[in-house]
Amino acid sequence: MAKNKKGKGKVRADFRKNRSVRPRKTNWTRQFDEHGFEEEDTQQQERISGKGDLTRRRTITGEAVDDGDEPGFGIRLEVDETTCRPGRVLSVHGLISMVEQEDGQVYQCATRRLLKTLATDQRHVVAAGDRVFFRSVDTNDDNIREGIIERVEPRRGSVCRTSRGRQHIIVTNVDQLLIVTSAAEPRLKPNLIDRMLIAADKSGICPVICINKIDLVDPAGFQPLIGVYSQMGYQVMLLSAKTGFGLERFRRMLAGRESVVTGQSGVGKSSLLNAVDSSLQLRVRTVSAESEKGRHTTTTARLIPFSGGGYVVDTPGIRQFQLWDVIPEEVPGFFRDLRSYVSHCRYPDCTHTHEDDCAVKDAVADGRIDERRYESYCQMIEGEMV
Repeated sequence: MAKNKKGKGKVRADFRKNRSVRPRKTNWTRQFDEHGFEEEDTQQQERISGKGDLTRRRTITGEAVDDGDEPGFGIRLEVDETTCRPGRVLSVHGLISMVEQEDGQVYQCATRRLLKTLATDQRHVVAAGDRVFFRSVDTNDDNIREGIIERVEPRRGSVCRTSRGRQHIIVTNVDQLLIVTSAAEPRLKPNLIDRMLIAADKSGICPVICINKIDLVDPAGFQPLIGVYSQMGYQVMLLSAKTGFGLERFRRMLAGRESVVTGQSGVGKSSLLNAVDSSLQLRVRTVSAESEKGRHTTTTARLIPFSGGGYVVDTPGIRQFQLWDVIPEEVPGFFRDLRSYVSHCRYPDCTHTHEDDCAVKDAVADGRIDERRYESYCQMIEGEMV
């Protein structure tokens, strides 16, 4: 997105491809039945130029910004800051976003049409955690505050995944990702943990692995798994929302920070948050006895002020987590335990799956790389879903 030299503060922006009218009329049969074609000749050709209804680019007021690897629009729209106020998106419900302004008042906000029509890979243009500028609108009900989001500020620390071929931003502007899993009911999925670790490392977020329901098993059985992740520098916590084991450490981990809690359905994300802050009163449900899978209770990501300071984001349960914008050639660089062996392979384009003289495969055979982690790597290379 380049700056337009004709005017200061003007940029050329790409728009979605469904915003233009049809280039040629197609209701000829209906027109013939009603009027016939005696009075008007059929158009024989089309003319497409750089301007008009067919173009997908427009000049808008704003400044081009470099979002880096963060999801964004590549542009910071110009707004009237005398009528607009800064706010933070607490949650998104369809077309409505709940936005909290600095004094704590919450507004139900729609999104400006210009933002919704800018070309982007994002599934939704506004996400929980966004810092925005919005303007209030008058309503007939004094108890309801409404507004319109005019601008989304550049993001940092975004947790994203692929959803139906588009980028689904789960939450943005957070400091740490608490990956909650359970020791049992439902069973622990190491491959899901590995994918979330990559998502955190890619966004520069500090990940913490939290194993809940440790009261249901012998903790000694998880020491090998804890050792593998700890050797790579990841922090692992054993917790029990039922007995209170490890909760004080978990509370200190949340205090004063902006954290997102994510994981499978039924692992106890909401239960852990309720245990460390009773004022939250988040809804919880039991795990299905037949499938041993969690039931979806939390329906949308929601930013919640934490009693110890900062914010915590409770998210819906995740059953699939497909990485966004990560190609197979990049995956070895995100595996801390594989990274040091990659340069020692015989072939520079080695995939570490079937080639001869592969340093990674030799390290797995010698026990220097955990076999389970290597299997997780192979699944990602093959594009398998969790």
